[in-house]
Amino acid sequence: MQKARLLVAEDEVNLRLVLQKELERMGHEVRTAPDGEAALKALEEEAFDVLLCDINMPRMNGMELLRRVRERPNPPEVIMLTGYATVETAVEAMKLGAYDYLTKPYRIVELDALVRQAAEKRHLRVDNQRLRAQLARQTEAPQIIHASEAMRECLRLVERVAQSDVSVLITGESGTGKELIAHEIHRLSPRREGSFVDLNCAALPSELIESELFGYEAGAFSGAKGRKLGLFELADGGTLFLDEVTELPSQLQSKLLRAIETRSFYRVGGVRKVQVDVRIVAATNRDLEAVVRDGCFRADLLYRINGFEIHLPPLRERREDIEPIARHLLKQLGGPNPPLLTDEALEALKSYHWPGNVRQLRNCLERALILASDGRITVKDLPPEVMGAAKRAPVKSLPPTPVTPAPLHEVERQQILAALERTGWHRGKAAELLGISPSTLYRRLRDYKLLRRI
Repeated sequence: MQKARLLVAEDEVNLRLVLQKELERMGHEVRTAPDGEAALKALEEEAFDVLLCDINMPRMNGMELLRRVRERPNPPEVIMLTGYATVETAVEAMKLGAYDYLTKPYRIVELDALVRQAAEKRHLRVDNQRLRAQLARQTEAPQIIHASEAMRECLRLVERVAQSDVSVLITGESGTGKELIAHEIHRLSPRREGSFVDLNCAALPSELIESELFGYEAGAFSGAKGRKLGLFELADGGTLFLDEVTELPSQLQSKLLRAIETRSFYRVGGVRKVQVDVRIVAATNRDLEAVVRDGCFRADLLYRINGFEIHLPPLRERREDIEPIARHLLKQLGGPNPPLLTDEALEALKSYHWPGNVRQLRNCLERALILASDGRITVKDLPPEVMGAAKRAPVKSLPPTPVTPAPLHEVERQQILAALERTGWHRGKAAELLGISPSTLYRRLRDYKLLRRI
């Protein structure tokens, strides 16, 4: 039989204590409230399966409480209790969504049976919602295409760490697929039926990130007309993915650390602590030692989110993945009959450096699909920088001549300059061409001291 988490809203002290004692003896978890307002506060702090609600209470009567509870997302089932039953109140309660209606005096065995039935109904409703969400995630789950040993090792680590509840930090350059790995960790974890909620920490102004993460109460600031649940609450029981986590403003890092350590927080403008059960998966494309050394990121927060690190190698270090990824992307982008890659075009893709990694490869193929003709993608359909890589590629029949490769930072600097020149120094378009985020491009411009040429 289904046991339940109960909230008993009853203003008579003795009856309230008797209900609590007897229902706990039946195996239920019971919390009590002396009136409707106290019951609403309890519902804000934790989730319940069933609310036992007296109709006649001070400050807020049971009918108003029922009306307010049914407006909440995923509300508990409500059983109305009264010593003054009338047909009108019974009908009104059922219309408002009450599960059932009991008249005092009632036998505790009768109440226990009704509570278990109500709890089972709610659990079935919640399970149905989770199954629908799970099916949707499975249907939409993106494939992680790979052929390299480096990616096989990454996915092996994903399978191992997914079964635990440890925080995971995914590192790697922009465009390597860190979000796909985060989804895979969640999909393979015991939390797979819970929500996967993500936040790009570099995509929002610093003054908005706190309310996005932790929510806010009505009146917390100008324009806050009602309560808003934050991403921490929406991810309760599931996974919260913090992309570009090292871009969090410093004043928010201490609050995030506290929330992760205690699994609790205050909404903006709130005075009551909210408890949550959330797994943290974070990602960054920054050098971890550098951001801590420069004071941009708290070392204690890094240690907390970096319970287990998974590093994604850039595409240039796993060139055997380029061909299968390219063919997969063409099937995605080109419909049922995508154009074929010529051998020369494929060789150009394999020879290119890909500073923007898989994201840039996707952009490259989108462009090629527009230019392709006769069902074939040739070298001429590729961006100039990729065509140039094909021309520079060594002839296969000749042994390679030993050369001293250019430093990686210089190669990246030249790629950024080329993109800026092509777009007339439009930073947004250049970032898109490179397959990186604008914030990453701004950092690289600052790091390389690149100023617009006159």
